[in-house]
Amino acid sequence: MQPDDRNVAHLWDMREAAIELLAQGVTYHRFVTEKMLRRSVERQIEIIGEAARRASTEFKEAHPEIPWPHIIAQRNVLAHEYGEILVERIWSVATERLPELVHLLDPLIPTPPEEK
Repeated sequence: MQPDDRNVAHLWDMREAAIELLAQGVTYHRFVTEKMLRRSVERQIEIIGEAARRASTEFKEAHPEIPWPHIIAQRNVLAHEYGEILVERIWSVATERLPELVHLLDPLIPTPPEEK
């Protein structure tokens, strides 16, 4: 299934937020000790989840390789503070899950016309 323009925009938002986090090269010690940095990482994960939530149902069903429900659930925890936000979990998402997500998103995002 080819993504429509709306889905492409959401995929780009997800990828951009993930890449921004991956490019930071932050150590675990710094992540744990700097509250503002942690909040920044949480916000980027929240953006990824919101973009995932807004992708069409048809597109999500056509691409079950993307863990849509998990991404959206993590966004909901961050956005609504359901229970305690576990620092270790956020670190794991940022350092382990996001590289996997970028790898899964890349083939779904069409090359912009100027790059063809």
